[in-house]
Amino acid sequence: MNKNVTLFDLAKALGVSTGTVHRALHDHPGVNAATKARVLKVAKELGYRPNLAARFLSSKRSLKISVNTLAGMTSFWDEVRAGISEEARSVLMETIDLDFRTYPRLGQGEEEALEAALESKADGIIVFSSRPENLGASIRRAAKRQIPVMCVTTDAPDSGRMGVVSIDTMASGSLAADLMGRFVRGQGTVAVTLSDLRITEHAEKYDSFAKTLKSIYPKMGVLDATEDHDIEPEAYEKFRRLLEQQPDLAGVYVTTEASVPVINAARDAGKLDGLTIIATDLFPALVPQIRSGKVAATIYQRPRTQGRMAMRVLHEFLMEGETASPQVTLAPHLVMRGNIDFFLERQSGETPPRRDNGRVESSPDASEDIILART
Repeated sequence: MNKNVTLFDLAKALGVSTGTVHRALHDHPGVNAATKARVLKVAKELGYRPNLAARFLSSKRSLKISVNTLAGMTSFWDEVRAGISEEARSVLMETIDLDFRTYPRLGQGEEEALEAALESKADGIIVFSSRPENLGASIRRAAKRQIPVMCVTTDAPDSGRMGVVSIDTMASGSLAADLMGRFVRGQGTVAVTLSDLRITEHAEKYDSFAKTLKSIYPKMGVLDATEDHDIEPEAYEKFRRLLEQQPDLAGVYVTTEASVPVINAARDAGKLDGLTIIATDLFPALVPQIRSGKVAATIYQRPRTQGRMAMRVLHEFLMEGETASPQVTLAPHLVMRGNIDFFLERQSGETPPRRDNGRVESSPDASEDIILART
């Protein structure tokens, strides 16, 4: 018997998904008799032996997963949570119990949410870590208790986390820089707004944007990053002051969901028509700005897919004690005036979430290709 044969080896040999293999091995519904027979036959031939911890977990009546994420300015985090819920329903939905812990702002409530998840004896945790230096001790404690922690949208390096699902931040920043240079014809000074440079994702976007711009468009300049801490009034006021200090600003790259306060500040300052804006993500308030050309482009971070993949990888780890892709990097999508209607039409099957204030905001994310970077 070969103890090294994994669920992923079986899936590759059979040409089916790991989810199909798992359901067949554990006699769950959703697999036809012929496929189940094939899976069991190949498993026996290859000498597959399930991970004992995974066998224990799969025999439990339910898995408890804590989902610790940010409330956010727009629907971005609603979409991440929706993706997590969708994946939980599609994979052994009767055994996964999601416990959502949502903190209001960056750095507020993250540590408490993680501690609460540990106290609740969660089997696994999905977490957005805006302050990895503060969460490291708790994540390492979770690892010692054999509670895997999966990061989503941004990483907590050197913390003992099990894995991470995120957008390709370097590609996002570089793409934004190339677009910006083309739109402003390689001349002028541009700004970058972000939530907080301590967030790995945001720092990487800024660095790749600045380096690419310097490499391709050496006559252009990039100002120090403007941090808005995910607070709309702060984003508006800081960018309004920046426009007063830099009246000839050529463009701005908004690396987060805070594009609307930046647009409003530029409009109120009478600078919107002469400013090239490259935004991030997509929601109803941004759509008319793209269609009118006020926003040149937006780099869509595929939040629903990020949520789905975070849940999928965590579930694989819980079931098998390992995962084929502990690091999943998604390629960003570029949305501009020329393709926005096609993009929205292609995603029209998605139902946008409704926020507490009654405003409907959506970042559709259905039927997307997924690019994995495995380390």
